[in-house]
Amino acid sequence: MNELAMMPSAVDASGYRLGQPQRAGVLTMVPVFGPSYPGIAPPRSGLKLSRVVTYGQVELTNPAGSGVAIVPLHVGYIQDSAQNHALCRSAFVAAGQTLRFDDACCVQETQGGYLAGRDQWFFVLPVELRADALRMRGEARYNKLWDAIAGFNGRYGLPARGHLEQVLTRKRAGLTQYQSRFELLEGQIGALFFVGSRLAGVEIAPDPVYFAEVWMALVCFAYGPAAWFATGDAAGPAEPFTVDSLAGLRAALTGQRRSVADEVQEWLSRAPWRPGELVEEERYLNLRLSTVSGEAVGGQIVSDGDRLVYASLFTTL
Repeated sequence: MNELAMMPSAVDASGYRLGQPQRAGVLTMVPVFGPSYPGIAPPRSGLKLSRVVTYGQVELTNPAGSGVAIVPLHVGYIQDSAQNHALCRSAFVAAGQTLRFDDACCVQETQGGYLAGRDQWFFVLPVELRADALRMRGEARYNKLWDAIAGFNGRYGLPARGHLEQVLTRKRAGLTQYQSRFELLEGQIGALFFVGSRLAGVEIAPDPVYFAEVWMALVCFAYGPAAWFATGDAAGPAEPFTVDSLAGLRAALTGQRRSVADEVQEWLSRAPWRPGELVEEERYLNLRLSTVSGEAVGGQIVSDGDRLVYASLFTTL
């Protein structure tokens, strides 16, 4: 497992390699390692939600003295006693710049109020909602995602309302356990996420610092809910190894890791991902933000020439 072969052909991903898969219940994470791209502000320490102008309009600020921020695709913000919003697209925010998004979507139907100066935390939209959100980019209608959220809730036996907090906040204690069930490795720059045998998403960051800051939002909230509801958060206990020595235990562990890696490689070979052409959305100096729309795949990519800088791709099935 040493190739990132599911990227669009216009992007050079030859410098990336896949690590040993990790598994918790039906959720499998494959770490990605590769070259860092300098000068990108990380999303938690280098990007702030400054205010909500009105419903569906939010402003993000890059307070850093240098370095452009790449807004994580489908990032959302939650705060007590306030209207929760998510973004439908990525963007560039230059150092010291404030950027207004007029096509944000409320993810909390009927809850009033605006964001105030309190602690805030961010998430990434659950994978089941991301195709709808990407399709609605540029559409200035604050309630545009409510029907999709209601369907998302209804599929999981929750009240069929446009309230994403029914999962993200009320199930937060359970979902955040995925952060400790998977090990974020030194130098890790991205990950592949499988739900069961299905490749659900590919996430690549500019550098390990950026990925570490978006890690919890991805594993707990973008891909965690699909795994949580698929298993009821109750994976069966692993079968104990039948060994009589430390050497035997090591051999059994090595064999198990090899078996999991072979299984994931088979899943990759069968994944119905056919990324289409890149459609450029905006530029910042040499950086280009493009949308991917292909067979069973959606998302956005940032590149410098043909060099991959950032990617957030997900299944649309």
